[in-house]
Amino acid sequence: MNFLNNYFFANQNTKERRLVKLFSISPRSFAFFSVVNFVLLFTLSGIFAFAQETGGVKGKVRTTSGSGIASVKVTARQKDEDIKSATSDSNGKFVLENLKPGIYNIVLSKSGFASGLMSNIEVEKKKVKDMGDRLILGVDQGTLVIVKGSVFDQNGRSVYGAKVVIEKLSGDGQSRKVGSGTTSQSGEFTFRQSEGAAKFRITATAKGVSASKEITIDNAAIYRLAITLNVEK
Repeated sequence: MNFLNNYFFANQNTKERRLVKLFSISPRSFAFFSVVNFVLLFTLSGIFAFAQETGGVKGKVRTTSGSGIASVKVTARQKDEDIKSATSDSNGKFVLENLKPGIYNIVLSKSGFASGLMSNIEVEKKKVKDMGDRLILGVDQGTLVIVKGSVFDQNGRSVYGAKVVIEKLSGDGQSRKVGSGTTSQSGEFTFRQSEGAAKFRITATAKGVSASKEITIDNAAIYRLAITLNVEK
């Protein structure tokens, strides 16, 4: 046997001897790798077992008109403690997984929208509860510029059905239409714009007569104005 071993190594080049040495594992190294493999296997088994004992919720966050809202933070809260969070995708859909069975409150939040809350949502083991598209967020009025106005005739009477157009004015004198509507029976109209300093021109038209007013916006608030039209009776 010793003769064969000597013959084997005597006929190997330097590169082959290096390969033999590379793949030779000492008892100490073998023990180390055995421990690592055991820990890894134990960890993966624990994760798998945990996943089998948990559940989750999924759904879609949308506006009142049905459009999905992206980048909404969806948080599962239990006893005033945030347990787990996820973010809705471009279509407003989300999935919250690996929740322990129990009762949760689902909290929705995004800048520019009023916060939403779904209370007492039960999570069951091995199930992902589908909440559908019942999660609706409304626009936070505190982050909007709201322009409210009234249209009157020369005698102070409300003008019903007048066409009202709002334009955003730029520094170079250019204008861009950003909204339109008609006055109510009381001659009133309302426009909502995103927060930020800007200048707007509001034009009312009825029976071929038009009049305009300009307003300067500083921040989110409610701005009011009145427009008078010299219309024929």
